[in-house]
Amino acid sequence: MAKKAGTRTAARTSKQPELAITRILHAPVGRVWKAWTVPEEMKKWWGPKEFTTPFCTIDLRVGGLFRYCMRAPDGKEFWGRGIYNEIIPNRRLVVTDSFTDETGKVVPATHYGMSSETPLEMLVTVTFEEVPGGTKLTLRHVGIPVGPDSEGANTGWSQSFDKLAELVEE
Repeated sequence: MAKKAGTRTAARTSKQPELAITRILHAPVGRVWKAWTVPEEMKKWWGPKEFTTPFCTIDLRVGGLFRYCMRAPDGKEFWGRGIYNEIIPNRRLVVTDSFTDETGKVVPATHYGMSSETPLEMLVTVTFEEVPGGTKLTLRHVGIPVGPDSEGANTGWSQSFDKLAELVEE
């Protein structure tokens, strides 16, 4: 698993809707970075409250693939993937975000009951900033349509970050 800095070009226009969340975690940047970049760590916090993550792979290199499966309490599975566009260890991750089926094939959001306005590929940027007493984590998720899907994503990310905080602040 290479952890070197790099960049891959990703298309983005400023007109796309963006969800932004900032959270202060009372843990060192290195610990928070590990939770985002090691599959066994990510499985412990990825997904909304009461969801589990039975599957997660991370090929942490520019152009590398990130795949996951989130399982809802009712057993419904939500598969997704991303391709790393930029990696600056302990500072920044930029990864595409797409829904997939269980084989990894990209599918529209409607496959999971969401809006047809959701693009097949979105962009997630996560920054890690050392602050007194911990890490300032900022997430920007570009492309989620305003309305029920962005509200759901906000809830899901916020609940995931609650789980992340529990993990890294142990």
